[in-house]
Amino acid sequence: MVKERGEKVVATNRRARHDYAIEKTYEAGLVLTGTEVKSLRQGRANLTDGYAYIDGGEAFLDAVHIPEYSQGHWTNHATKRTRKLLLHKEEIIKLSHAVSAGGYTLVPLKLYFSDGRAKVEIAIAKGKREFEKRQTIREREDKREAERAMRTRNRLGE
Repeated sequence: MVKERGEKVVATNRRARHDYAIEKTYEAGLVLTGTEVKSLRQGRANLTDGYAYIDGGEAFLDAVHIPEYSQGHWTNHATKRTRKLLLHKEEIIKLSHAVSAGGYTLVPLKLYFSDGRAKVEIAIAKGKREFEKRQTIREREDKREAERAMRTRNRLGE
């Protein structure tokens, strides 16, 4: 059997980058059942409501929706169950200190396969207020407008 190479993205949480200021990201493995893996390989998952937490020195991912495998039967998995994250002990300690310091939360950004293994990218994030969201959108639009103006100026100059 040929081993998978590279990275295949299954789901991204685009809303997280809008609602949170991302401080640092970590890659974590996932403990999954067989039908969950098969469902993910079909490209089906939803990270929008998901969050991660630390409990008893272990990291968990909760409220991530992985739909039931279509060809599964009575061995199918629960769609929104709590899944264990595989991280090094030092990383778990860093994450727990950041969350316990206050104002920070653990948010899943991306669910993907890396060399055939299911991974999730989690981030230490701080929630944005409404005016910060508007400011980010305004900065992005101003940058686009400036790039557009530079392109038209360069075309006219040629």
